[in-house]
Amino acid sequence: MDRDEWKPSQSGRNKQDYGPKVNFKKHKLKVGCFSGLPCFSQLLMDRMMQHPVLKDFLPVEQCNLEYRPEQGSAIDPHFDDWWLWGERLVSVNLLSETILSMSCDSEDFIQLHHTEMVCNAQSCVLVTGNSESLFHFYGNNTPTHCTGSCSVKRTSDTGQGPVSYNDVEVAIHMPRRSLIALYGDARYKWKHGIYRQDIKSRRICSTFRELSAEFSHGGKQEELGKELLDIALSFQGVPV
Repeated sequence: MDRDEWKPSQSGRNKQDYGPKVNFKKHKLKVGCFSGLPCFSQLLMDRMMQHPVLKDFLPVEQCNLEYRPEQGSAIDPHFDDWWLWGERLVSVNLLSETILSMSCDSEDFIQLHHTEMVCNAQSCVLVTGNSESLFHFYGNNTPTHCTGSCSVKRTSDTGQGPVSYNDVEVAIHMPRRSLIALYGDARYKWKHGIYRQDIKSRRICSTFRELSAEFSHGGKQEELGKELLDIALSFQGVPV
């Protein structure tokens, strides 16, 4: 990740992007200058696919983001695009630990004493009584045990009884050299973001995205999707 290849991004971040040319507002996609994922990601991809959740994960974009505390780096709570990007979002956390904050804008209510984090050696599950949101973690060599590393908190004091999803936040501890995969409710119902105060030292995040159904087998733009996937998996890319 050569220093000269970083470009300024938003909210105090810098980025390197390996992916097709996209106009999200007009829903237009073309190859552009995309030449594939970088060669150094091929080994990482091989390791990802050893895990059941990612066994068929074939990304067509890799975005490297650099966070620095002296630049006030952060990323606001957001959803990744649903038109182009598919079910799973995969991020690898490098150089330093951080906290990924999950929030939900739903006006529905939940009973917090029925809400808990169920953690085991491979995943964290937020159980609300109505649904589950899945956050899978993987460490350097074996799955990271996340017991005690994640928490559910109320963001305002609303007294006893049911509380709005707006008043609940999930803080996910991401150790250095860990991987997280967001899918299901964690992808489509919960926003994810990182606060400035949770960047303690320089951090690199590599995020991988797969194509949505529209660009996959049987989709309306299957041929374009196949072309992009062939380019991506050549692993000959340079930042665009």
